[in-house]
Amino acid sequence: MPIFRNAQFEISIAKPSGLPPPSGAEIAFAGRSNAGKSSAINTLAGHVRLAYVSKTPGRTQLINFFRLNSGALLVDLPGYGYAAVPEKVRRDWQGLIEHYLKHRESLAGLVLIMDSRHPLTPLDRTMIDWFVPSGRPMHVLLTKSDKLSRGAATATLQDVRRQLAPLGPQVTVQLFSSLKKTGVEEAEHVIAGWLGLGPVAQAQEVPLPPLGHDTSDAK
Repeated sequence: MPIFRNAQFEISIAKPSGLPPPSGAEIAFAGRSNAGKSSAINTLAGHVRLAYVSKTPGRTQLINFFRLNSGALLVDLPGYGYAAVPEKVRRDWQGLIEHYLKHRESLAGLVLIMDSRHPLTPLDRTMIDWFVPSGRPMHVLLTKSDKLSRGAATATLQDVRRQLAPLGPQVTVQLFSSLKKTGVEEAEHVIAGWLGLGPVAQAQEVPLPPLGHDTSDAK
């Protein structure tokens, strides 16, 4: 179910006051800078440059809205956690992302991008802490899984699921590779469920250590 195909750019905003009136369910994508968020969006959309891909982390500074064929919106949030960005800019980005995740009524769910080689950094956990109280679903894409051996990728997937399992079916996790185009159908299956186009996958139930609120730039 290629729900992101033929997505069309609609608007970019730089501050909460610029958010457009809700006009359809919104699927947001967030992730640490250089975790592969733009590449994942482009892979799901079947588009080379729908979302800007840069070798320089921290380039996405706006919230970008793309209209889908279903009438829903794909919302590309600024990457977070890049140390070289000026502190004032980082604060502005954090405020923009936090406001959107906590207050956007039309938000149907969050796709959280994590590099499979460095998952669940302190900043990722902060994002989870911001979002989980909303009660909306979150789907974690463990990107760049092609850079791990099959055994290591499977172990990473199981470990992240174990740590997030106490959050229940609200949070689901999968492996993803933009290079190999693997995990696309699984992601579409889950997100389609949020839009009422199919069933939603379930998370496993395994204990999780307490989530921290460290906003340091852990590598």
